[in-house]
Amino acid sequence: MAAQVFAEGQSIFRPPLFDGEDYQYWKTRMEFFLQGYNYQIWSIIEDGDLQISKPKEEWTAEDKNNLSLNSKTKSFMCCALTKQEFNRISACKTAKDMWKTLRLTYEGTDKVKETRIDILVTKYEKFQMEQGESISQMYNDFTEIINGLTELGKKYSQGDMVRKILRSLPKQWTPKVTAIEEANDLSTMTLEKLIGSLMAHEINMKRLEENTSKGRSINAFKAEERTSDENTTSDSSDVDSEEEII
Repeated sequence: MAAQVFAEGQSIFRPPLFDGEDYQYWKTRMEFFLQGYNYQIWSIIEDGDLQISKPKEEWTAEDKNNLSLNSKTKSFMCCALTKQEFNRISACKTAKDMWKTLRLTYEGTDKVKETRIDILVTKYEKFQMEQGESISQMYNDFTEIINGLTELGKKYSQGDMVRKILRSLPKQWTPKVTAIEEANDLSTMTLEKLIGSLMAHEINMKRLEENTSKGRSINAFKAEERTSDENTTSDSSDVDSEEEII
């Protein structure tokens, strides 16, 4: 029986592959993968190799297991990188150094990180729902900003994000915004509840627009029929008048 082949991202037994694109996405997935596989391996990434201070001839089974975990962690890192990315970390002696090198390469120093946070905070503060945009599309854009800030260590409370989304809605949403503010404690309201409420309202608005549009079409059709009937009646009257004259 042929062995089953898994593409990257389809197996829980192989790490996500990083090819130099979208580092934050890969970093988050890699953290989840390592933590789920063996949390001690993730600890080695964060804190460094497990240290053995004894001479080799005095190593115990536990010491050898710890050394094996150090090597396994480095192996996971290497398997998660393309050749080009591997070349960046090939001189590193520990998995922690490998991780740090990639982070500095793609996130930069603390100063660079602060600059990126400032850019995303500005996007957050200026965020507005565009005309013609759906609630789902708006929320996807908003989530992308929030995720970027979270990855850089900047977090907003649920209440702050709920208020921000309500402020970002177009003017035609004002009655719904007022209703939500009056019916809920915004400081404890979750984003999921808010978005669910907005999406339900959006569906009702679309249905109302469709019914209104149908009503207008029916009225226009009836008006056209009346005009046609009136013209027919007028033509008939003209014929009768001509016959009387004859």
